[in-house]
Amino acid sequence: MTPESIRVLSSLRTEFYTQFVAAMQVPVKISGSSYNSISFVASWLNDREQLNYLNIYAYTAPDELAVKRPFILRVAINKGAGNMGFARQAQAFRGVNQKWQLELTVLPDQLLDFLPWVVDLVQAHAKGDSSFMQEPPHPVTLELSNWLLTDMIWSTQAEQKLALQALEELAEPQITNLSEKTNPPVKAAFWLS
Repeated sequence: MTPESIRVLSSLRTEFYTQFVAAMQVPVKISGSSYNSISFVASWLNDREQLNYLNIYAYTAPDELAVKRPFILRVAINKGAGNMGFARQAQAFRGVNQKWQLELTVLPDQLLDFLPWVVDLVQAHAKGDSSFMQEPPHPVTLELSNWLLTDMIWSTQAEQKLALQALEELAEPQITNLSEKTNPPVKAAFWLS
């Protein structure tokens, strides 16, 4: 990731977690290590004392080798066993909530817009409210038509941006022959001892 992408992600993650903690109606703990901000996780217990957790990370991001790669974020709820190191630090709980997982994929400028909707969705799921019909703040694509049953949601703009990048990569000319390369050959000397 570029330094700018890292800065933006860190800032958005901090703001999202701060507002998420304030909006939830249960205690939420932010855990992780300061040397690796990607590992920061928000966790809470549901009414069945099951651990739930939320992590925000870059799904795709520009870097030195792929400067045109789109910057797309993912909010993962109860997804990814690699983030379970924080569970050792959590208070006593009756296992991790494995009945519900969700991945919400959005553009960085959409993340905070989705926050109230994510909180409402988490709370509706905790209550078993199958009538949750709140519209998200931006158009989305669902795998299933029921908000509480789907495990993958993409903002339409994030999905389109990723598809457009894939098309652009396909349209770029590919070097099929070394003689087509415009760089001059490199001369090297090898010394044998």
